[in-house]
Amino acid sequence: MLGDLPGVSKIFVITGRTDMRKSFDGLMAIVRDSYDLDPYSNALFLFCGRDCRKIKALHFDKDGFVLMQKRLDGSGRFQWPRNASEARLLTRQEFQWLMEGLSIDQPKAIKAGSRKKDF
Repeated sequence: MLGDLPGVSKIFVITGRTDMRKSFDGLMAIVRDSYDLDPYSNALFLFCGRDCRKIKALHFDKDGFVLMQKRLDGSGRFQWPRNASEARLLTRQEFQWLMEGLSIDQPKAIKAGSRKKDF
């Protein structure tokens, strides 16, 4: 279910570490107070704890909040960006890489170019 998000317009990853004991209100406060983003927008907000085995996803679904959690079994770990605490906007492809256990910064990925004007 976490990989199938057709109605979500934006996906944000909250880099760094998040206290995974937080629930709806605590995660909403992080989104609103720390990053000046609207938790009621049509966006998915992703959080990860210290060990990178669990992620939480917060989304407002028209009439209430949905909180999803995914835990990897065995020795699997998410390649979570730890460089700084920021709300980073992801593309659908970067989100897919993250869910597949890959880094969202693929060095050999073809980057989208800007549109050139026709002459």
